[in-house]
Amino acid sequence: MQTSIQVERLWRELSTADLSASWLSGIGPAVVRAVAAGQLLAASTGQTYVDAMVAADGLSSGYRPDASRVNARAFSGVAADGRTLDSLLYLPVIRTKTLIKGGLTLQEAMLGGLTSLQRMVASEVADAGLGAAGVAMVGNRTVTGYIRTVRPGACARCVILAGRWYRWSADFQRHKRCQCYGVPSTKSRPGRHTDPLGFFRSLSRAEQDRRFGAGGAQAIRDGADIYKVVNASRGVQTLDAYGRKVVATLEGVTKRGDFYQNIRRETEQKLGVRFARTGADVEQGLPRFHLKTPRLMPAELYRLAEDRDELIGLLRRFGYLH
Repeated sequence: MQTSIQVERLWRELSTADLSASWLSGIGPAVVRAVAAGQLLAASTGQTYVDAMVAADGLSSGYRPDASRVNARAFSGVAADGRTLDSLLYLPVIRTKTLIKGGLTLQEAMLGGLTSLQRMVASEVADAGLGAAGVAMVGNRTVTGYIRTVRPGACARCVILAGRWYRWSADFQRHKRCQCYGVPSTKSRPGRHTDPLGFFRSLSRAEQDRRFGAGGAQAIRDGADIYKVVNASRGVQTLDAYGRKVVATLEGVTKRGDFYQNIRRETEQKLGVRFARTGADVEQGLPRFHLKTPRLMPAELYRLAEDRDELIGLLRRFGYLH
């Protein structure tokens, strides 16, 4: 909420005489910093949340000594789809210009741009918290999986999955503005599937039509299978790396980043050389290290790993656990 308020204040400081120049000269970077700070705050609560749920079940958290802390900073400063925050958060400026060209007044267009920006901010902050919690669930061996849970505003695609148990290695599938979250599951909390049809019937007719579509809602009311009515689809952005298409990001790979340092260390061990850390090292003849490996997102690592130990190792290698 605080991030949304701060972003709204910054948006209202944009100069309407030249939106792009005003954004690029200071407002945009300030918005990026505000969102990154919100992501960091959300991510920093992920492991605490998981550990608290385990404790509530009367159990002790079981982390490996070398992978006991979730790196919250790994989820800050980058969008959930891997792109840079500044490129994502500039889109509302473009939308505002498009709305003006489409005939809306300046005030209406600015409101439309702000609405778009606030939706992005809420989604990115929430994704950071969910991502960190997901990594904590993998690292905490007491957690057997997670239970998909929906908030009151959940859409039709999510309703049919509510209460479903997923293994600890399963990526948490979300769409834009998704109202779902994962509850850590242990032997004491196995999970229980929610009745989607019961949820559907608890909604007003207007809400049924809004969430499932007028035709789909009517079909369900007429006795159609709710699972067959709901058409769930999801798209992701990918790039070619590691000999296949993967979900990855080149963001967060600076010299100070855990991923950069991990890959540099691996390369040094493999080649038996030491790369330069400072300018003095370069002057002494040590070679510079150039990172060419894209950083995989957690969702991609879940798909690649064959067992829990391998997944924990990958999460450490790519800077999500340390």
